[in-house]
Amino acid sequence: MSVNGVIFNIQRFSVNDGPGIRTTVFIKGCHLGCGWCHNPEGRLFPPFGLNNEVIGRTVDTDELYAEIEKDRVFYEESDGGVTFSGGEPLAQPEFLKSILKKCAEGGIPVAVDTSGYAHKTLFKQILPFTGLFLYDIKLVDPVQHLKYTGVSNTEILENLDFLLNKNANVIIRIPVIPKITATAENIGSIIDLLEKYPVKPEINLLPFHKIAESKYKKFGLKNIMAGIKELTEPELEHFRIQFEIAGFKTKIGG
Repeated sequence: MSVNGVIFNIQRFSVNDGPGIRTTVFIKGCHLGCGWCHNPEGRLFPPFGLNNEVIGRTVDTDELYAEIEKDRVFYEESDGGVTFSGGEPLAQPEFLKSILKKCAEGGIPVAVDTSGYAHKTLFKQILPFTGLFLYDIKLVDPVQHLKYTGVSNTEILENLDFLLNKNANVIIRIPVIPKITATAENIGSIIDLLEKYPVKPEINLLPFHKIAESKYKKFGLKNIMAGIKELTEPELEHFRIQFEIAGFKTKIGG
């Protein structure tokens, strides 16, 4: 049965959202309020209008699958697939589960790009249909996580533990945000968190960029990152080396 959901973009020929050439579907809605978010227009669940532009549209899973299926030849030639991002794809769980099942039935490889902020039941339900989780870890300290994202990280860390103990295919993505996540204390805490698992997940360090500044102005949102300088290549390389020394395959970028 087809299920309706709200998306705000379909990006074709993406090479930063998992292996190979991918189609990235951006699903609306997110309960986090990260001040460095590159897609602030994806936070609100319903479509909304601004300056004669409608952000978001309703689609059903049959319609969306037809769009995804158009790029099958590129997935097959590059070992790619489709990535569901957002927003937070698990913020629309029935829609996500429906399209994941449809892709699995059609033999299309799937990645879910997630903050991890969802009930564990949902991860149990989508695990059989998800070949790869792109899993964000932002801050380990619970006070700092609440301060900068607006939500607790308890469920996020519990869900990560569930996936890694189930031997799910997980890539850890760390947004490297100056003065917030890009600190010796936080990077050390993430290494300590992940070192306890027998299989070390791959690490992707996602540098902070100012590319979303215009979106914050356009949507009238407060930009807490205004005036913050991007990290230099040596600074990013310093963090990459820390993970490499700890035994993690690590790269800068997604």
